[in-house]
Amino acid sequence: MLTGEIRNKVDKIWSDIWAGGITNPLTVIEQLTYLMFIRSLDEKELENESFEALSGEVTTKIFPQDEDGQAMRWSKFKTKDSRIIYDIVGTKVFPFIKALNGANTTAFSRYMQDAMFLVPTPQVLQKMITGLDELYEHDIKDLDMQGDLYEYMLGKLASAGQNGQFRTPKHIRDMMVRLLAPTPNDKICDPACGTAGFLVSSAEYIRENYESEMTSEQWEHFAGDMFSGFDTDRTMLRLSAMNLMLHSINQPHIDYVDSVSKQNNTSSAYDIVLANPPFTGTVDSESIHDNLKTVCDTKKTELLFVALFLRILRKGGRCACIVPDGVLFGSTKAHKSLRKELVENHQLQAVISMPSGVFKPYAGVSTAILLFTKTGAGSTDKVWFYDMKADGYSLDDKRSAVAANDIPDILARFHNLEGERDRNPTEASFFVEKSAIEANEYDLSINKYKEVVYEKVEYDKHEVIMARLDDLNLNIAAKMEELRGLLGE
Repeated sequence: MLTGEIRNKVDKIWSDIWAGGITNPLTVIEQLTYLMFIRSLDEKELENESFEALSGEVTTKIFPQDEDGQAMRWSKFKTKDSRIIYDIVGTKVFPFIKALNGANTTAFSRYMQDAMFLVPTPQVLQKMITGLDELYEHDIKDLDMQGDLYEYMLGKLASAGQNGQFRTPKHIRDMMVRLLAPTPNDKICDPACGTAGFLVSSAEYIRENYESEMTSEQWEHFAGDMFSGFDTDRTMLRLSAMNLMLHSINQPHIDYVDSVSKQNNTSSAYDIVLANPPFTGTVDSESIHDNLKTVCDTKKTELLFVALFLRILRKGGRCACIVPDGVLFGSTKAHKSLRKELVENHQLQAVISMPSGVFKPYAGVSTAILLFTKTGAGSTDKVWFYDMKADGYSLDDKRSAVAANDIPDILARFHNLEGERDRNPTEASFFVEKSAIEANEYDLSINKYKEVVYEKVEYDKHEVIMARLDDLNLNIAAKMEELRGLLGE
């Protein structure tokens, strides 16, 4: 975790950039991302040179070996005059990283082609370089802290408001990953990846639980084809690729794909899907893939993406996805068709209702998490419902840390569902029989099945209440007379 001192330093860098004229938080992160990447290239080159000196083996060079090429390295230009640094980065280094190609091209460099260098002045650039260098050399000690640093910067998107839709809160992502508990052999996908938060949370979970026992083949899988993400925003693809690089995932399948369109033919490819797909959006009906329309004929993205998850999962593959509450109870033919598909043709395991403040300050929409397994042959017997009331943070715009937190209880109960069978619908979690869901037109809203216990309240007789009010009035009148006496009236 980042210390308060590190956060303060990051905030200082951020405020310097803001004061320098870059006021869009997404642009700030982009420009910092480029500089972090430039620095990482030089660090990699220094590691290669050290290995070469010790082993005598010749390594592949990243930078050209002539004078101009070596001048582009972070360690060579960082101490120069700000105007010289600005010229080197803007006219040499930036075009260089945009043109990086070849067999070892990273996902990040693939999406650099339309990137723009937007640091406005030499002074701002020098402050950014000095600030990052100080963080890395004195504070950012390991891979986990690099990831935390990037995650903290991505958090600025949410606090800024307008770009918050790109990011799901980390504690919610982590909970969803722990619900599915991926293994080192799984292939994991987020078809609406944004900044790749779900993929990063999955990588952290796997390292935390399996790092000491993973084979070389599993590490190779981890660094490459374990993680896939799609998005239609190239800026998001750049940010997600960088985010994954900072977590030792150098060759993820991060691609520019309109996931629900005819452009995407992926089918039965993944073991795990984790996603928070776009809400309340619509797409051109002509572009929607035909096999998604067979599940639910609609233009609504929140429905189409769930149908997509079913298609891209392998048989036995599992999904945890966030949906707006409307998906749970919507009365259109498409809504009912999708819910029926989940219940009748696959295994719907759980519906976790979340409080509406989870996505504040930038959205107050009520949402739920669906957990299901693709079977193609049914097997839904009972569905587990949980009514989450608290997630460890206040449910207002400030989202301050609080003691109330249902997440540990959710994880403990979901991983011991046998112990839930005798729970009543008056409690926070309970099972609902498939027959009851079918009878309610596959309505999956928890309020349809939750029973509210009303406590009988005994009130005093009205004569007693009126006498009490008379006493209060007499007391008020006496106090008023006493106050007038004190004031000399």
